[in-house]
Amino acid sequence: MTSRVPSHHALLARALTPEGFAPFGDVVSAGLSEGATANQGTAVRYDWTARLESTRDGAKPNLAVFRALPQPLPFTVGLLEHHPRSSQTFLPLRCSRYLVCVAPARASGGPDPERLLAFVAGPGQGVNYHRGVWHHPIIALDTPAEFAMLAWEDGGPEDCVVHPLATPRLVHLAESD
Repeated sequence: MTSRVPSHHALLARALTPEGFAPFGDVVSAGLSEGATANQGTAVRYDWTARLESTRDGAKPNLAVFRALPQPLPFTVGLLEHHPRSSQTFLPLRCSRYLVCVAPARASGGPDPERLLAFVAGPGQGVNYHRGVWHHPIIALDTPAEFAMLAWEDGGPEDCVVHPLATPRLVHLAESD
């Protein structure tokens, strides 16, 4: 299947960093900000690690668990999705590495696949997609993975909007990663 993707549509996945991911959301991880002592000194608490948002009064927070089977690289990205009224957070519960693909929106509102970026997240790194950010569904690498997911949903069509790509993009691992 990957052989049908033209080589000029290949994309290199780099290590996930807060700075590189900032236009699309937040990297959620302990130690990225100043923490405060908690639990009688047995823990450190990091507050406000992600911008959680919902613009629908009737939507409820949905804390779900996703189980993902590992996929090999290179990986073909054939669609993107977004949640126009809610942020969406993924926190690894059991995971080695996973692929995070994001794209800015075009003026028309659809994704711009020519500006797609790919990141490799490691254990202890969660992601929070800001409301409306185009992204590919979570892809586990190396081993099966489980993620806690938080989004505000009401069962309507704006919970998740899917956009197939006219030309798929092939994601490879960058040499340094």
